Amino acid sequence: MGKALAVSPLAPARFPDLPVIDGVTFATIAAGVRYQGRSDVMLAKLVPGSAVAGAFTRSATRAAPVLDCQAKIGGASDEGAAIVVNSGNANAFTGRGGTDAVEAITAAAAEVCGVPQARVFTSSTGVIGEPLPHERITAVLGDLHDSLSPAGIEEAARAIMTTDTFPKGASATVEVEVEGKTVSIAGIAKGSGMIAPDMATMLVYIFTDAQIEQDKLQQRLSVHTESTFNCITVDSDTSTSDALIMAATGASGVDVSDNDAFDAALHDVMRDLAHQVVRDGEGASKFVEVTITGASHDEDAKAHAFAIANSPLIKTAIAGEDPNWGRVVMAIGKSGAAADRDRLSIRFGDVEVARDGWRSPDYSEEAAAAHMKGENIVIGVDLGLGDGRCTVWTCDLTHGYIDINADYRS
Repeated sequence: MGKALAVSPLAPARFPDLPVIDGVTFATIAAGVRYQGRSDVMLAKLVPGSAVAGAFTRSATRAAPVLDCQAKIGGASDEGAAIVVNSGNANAFTGRGGTDAVEAITAAAAEVCGVPQARVFTSSTGVIGEPLPHERITAVLGDLHDSLSPAGIEEAARAIMTTDTFPKGASATVEVEVEGKTVSIAGIAKGSGMIAPDMATMLVYIFTDAQIEQDKLQQRLSVHTESTFNCITVDSDTSTSDALIMAATGASGVDVSDNDAFDAALHDVMRDLAHQVVRDGEGASKFVEVTITGASHDEDAKAHAFAIANSPLIKTAIAGEDPNWGRVVMAIGKSGAAADRDRLSIRFGDVEVARDGWRSPDYSEEAAAAHMKGENIVIGVDLGLGDGRCTVWTCDLTHGYIDINADYRS
C-alpha cells in the first residue's frame, strides 16, 4: 500500500465499546513486517479449557497458516491457547518457506505463552507470494506477552488491517435465564477487498466467556457462517488466507450449549461484522442488499443473488445511481439457476420496476432513481417458482477500487 486511504463513507461513526471477555487478553506491536510506523502484529492469549472453533477458505491455493489452523481445530482444549496474527504479508504461495515460517512462529509463541504448539493458531494477511520475515514476529513475541491486557481488543482490530479504512468490531451481551447470569460476545474482523464467499471471507476473531463444548461451538459457527460471511461479496475474488476463529473461554461458568438466545446473539455479531466488511469494500460508496424470493430452492436463490451482487455492470450502475433494471434481468438469466422470464418481478427499494416478466405499469423512473441516490440500496427479485430465498450483501464498484488495487504492492 503506497498511500493512506480515506475512511469509507459507509463506516460507522466510531469503533464500538466492546465488553471485556474474561479469559482472553490482547497485545499489539509494530514489528515492521511490511508497514512502518503502525501496529502489524497482534497476540491473543486464552485461558486453559478454552474451546476453539474455526472456518477457513476452501481456496485451492490456501496459505500455510490456514492449513496449519485447519489441522489444529478440534484438538484437545484442556490447556491454554494463543492466536498470533500479522498484517502486511499473507505468507501465501511461499512454498516450504511458508510452512517453516508458521512452524517458527507457533513454536516461539508456544514457548512464550506457556501453551502447547498444537494450541497456537496463526493468521497472515497482505501481499501474496513474498516470503514472510517471520523473525520480525518471533523477535517481538516476548514484548507482546509482557503487555497483554484484557482491554486490548480495539488495538488488535487495528493491527490486523490492510486496505481496511476502519477497524471492525461487534458485540452482544446475553442474559441466560436458567443461570440468571449474563455472558458476553465480542468480535473483530478485517477485510476490504478480495472478498467473496467460500468460508468466511476475511480474518475474523470472535471471543465469548460462555461455556460450550468444542463440537457444539463448531457446529454453530459453521451454520451461522453460511448466512453471514458466506453471503457477502465485494469483488467475487476468494482469498488464499480467509480464517474465522472463535474461542469460548468458559470463564463465566455459564453453559450455553442449548441456549437459543446465545445462538441468536452470535448470529447477530457475525452478521454485523460481515456487513462492516462490505461497508469497507474497496472504493465503496453504496451498501447493497440483494434479496431473492420465490426460487425453486434456497441454493438457486443464492446463485441468483450472487449473479446480481457480483455483476460489474450492475455494481457500476449502482455507483452511477442508475436504476438499470435490465442488468438485473441479465444477471438472473446467466446465473445457471432455474428462472422463468414471464414470472420474474423486480423491485428497487419499494419501487416495483418489473412484474411477471414485463415492466411494471406503475413503474416510475424518477422514484427508482431517487432510491439509487441513497447509501443503502435494496434490490428485490421474486422468481415466482417456489419457496427458496436468500439475502446477500455487496457494494458498488467505483474508480476507487481501481486506484487501491492498481498499486497495492507499491
